[in-house]
Amino acid sequence: MKKNKISTLIFGLFLTSFLAINETTYAQQTIEKTTNKTSISTKVLNEILEKNRALYKDGKVADYIPELGKMNAKAIAFSVVDENGKIINVGDVSQKFTIQSISKIISLMIAVNEKGEKNIFDKIGYFGTDKPFNYFANLDNSGKPLNPMMNAGAILTTSLIDGEGEIPFQKILEMVRFITKNPSIDYNKSVYNSEKDTGNRNRGMFYVMKNTGLIDGDEEKLNNYFKQCSIEITAEDLAKIGYFFAHHCTRFDGDKTYQNPELAKLIQAQMMVAGMYEFSGEYARTVGLPSKSGVGGGISVSVPGKIGIGTFSPSLDSHGNSLAGYHMILDLVNRYKLGLFD
Repeated sequence: MKKNKISTLIFGLFLTSFLAINETTYAQQTIEKTTNKTSISTKVLNEILEKNRALYKDGKVADYIPELGKMNAKAIAFSVVDENGKIINVGDVSQKFTIQSISKIISLMIAVNEKGEKNIFDKIGYFGTDKPFNYFANLDNSGKPLNPMMNAGAILTTSLIDGEGEIPFQKILEMVRFITKNPSIDYNKSVYNSEKDTGNRNRGMFYVMKNTGLIDGDEEKLNNYFKQCSIEITAEDLAKIGYFFAHHCTRFDGDKTYQNPELAKLIQAQMMVAGMYEFSGEYARTVGLPSKSGVGGGISVSVPGKIGIGTFSPSLDSHGNSLAGYHMILDLVNRYKLGLFD
């Protein structure tokens, strides 16, 4: 009987010690996670920026749109909106540049809000691709655009937003202003005119889709697409956009006007599979986060449930993605284990 009591007592002491050790370990892990959440600082961002500053030499500023070719290749900026909505900026944070293809996630959000996901994706695929952003050979014979992140799909998406004339563009502009809480944002008329004057490939996509019945209306619908790409923003604005979708369409200051977990999930999924064009598969392997790039040199990144990241460097790689921007994001993700697969 005494042996049983002693055995029970020893087991109880062992169990208490085991639970205490595990509780301490769990507490340490929690402290470490909390520390990681708040340790992104100006110092860290500046270190990463300076490490990658010279990468502009290995890329090329986009010049197929003449106005874009005027950007200073050496300009570079890095911005984070942390989990508490705090904004951390380094580099040329006041430098404005055009949003270009990053606008596609905003137009997709508006179109789906108005028409529903099914109505939009009856006309557009969910596919990733190994093709560049301006590919459209598949459109012939009534083919659908591969996804809303490539130009053909984005042109169609914008054409599906309700309203005559430039109303669809104004909706996109107002949504960008809302998400960033920056009412001064506008579009660059010189870039718009440059895109319109040289955008014959996009014009070809528009008319192929019009010919197959995917698009109704005249070129004003295409002009809305050129205008949305010409919206001027900063790296900070891109970080706020990344935060917005990372938090179920909640603004960095906590405004839940457009809160919609399912829509945020859709947008981030498209960013993940096609947001970096034909580099998206490799990017998913190395960075592992929903991201959208633009040939203006910006990249917007969502770390689901956590932070938003915005980078700017106009010197692009062969895929049309910011070279320094990619490497800054990669370094930050590796340092804090931010990737979805870490």
